[in-house]
Amino acid sequence: MFIRVDFNVPLKGGVIGDDTRIRESLPTVKYALDAGAGCVILASHLGRPKGKPNPDMSLRPVAERTSELLGRPVAFAEDCVGPAAESAVRGNRECSQGELY
Repeated sequence: MFIRVDFNVPLKGGVIGDDTRIRESLPTVKYALDAGAGCVILASHLGRPKGKPNPDMSLRPVAERTSELLGRPVAFAEDCVGPAAESAVRGNRECSQGELY
């Protein structure tokens, strides 16, 4: 299941300043998992880097915080399209029951 979330959180030096937006998404994510979604793919953006990758705006800290809040692993894809995204979902591992990306 694909869920578009708003994880555009304040981030400085890899530290999330306010995780309210992450916390607000958790009931929806938990509902999907409890309803039997084989895997849940969360998609968001962070900031407006003008079309160029910016390591300071990586969603990796958000994935880590989401994992902490849910108490389960959340995988991270380096990109939202192409081989990195495909690999995260289908690559070397099957999207099994209850996995989050």
